[in-house]
Amino acid sequence: MNNTIDHTPAPRLPLNMEVSFRRSYARNSVSGHLRNISLTGAFLETTSSALAASDKIIVTFIVSGRKRNISATIVWKNNVGCGLKFQPFNNRDVQIVDDLMYFVESTRESRKSVLNDIIKRVS
Repeated sequence: MNNTIDHTPAPRLPLNMEVSFRRSYARNSVSGHLRNISLTGAFLETTSSALAASDKIIVTFIVSGRKRNISATIVWKNNVGCGLKFQPFNNRDVQIVDDLMYFVESTRESRKSVLNDIIKRVS
């Protein structure tokens, strides 16, 4: 049996979604934009200089009218934003991320289909 842990990040889907977030012990939220997402994490674009690697934050997602707070740890940070690793509390946390990814992917596939139809008609 192989006991090595695979640290390869899960495949990411690009998106542009405004979210609010706060440090786990803070009261006030600030806004940022998720620029990509996977089941295990995301890239959060933010101008907040108060964040640092290993900080724990709460990200608030709103997907199809469902609001969910998901815990995450900042894995790395630069001057544009930070990489997050989700720390799901239960299956509903995982499900909302999965639903968001499904929505992003199905929207992208719909756009591809429309573009392919246009290209076929033009050529």
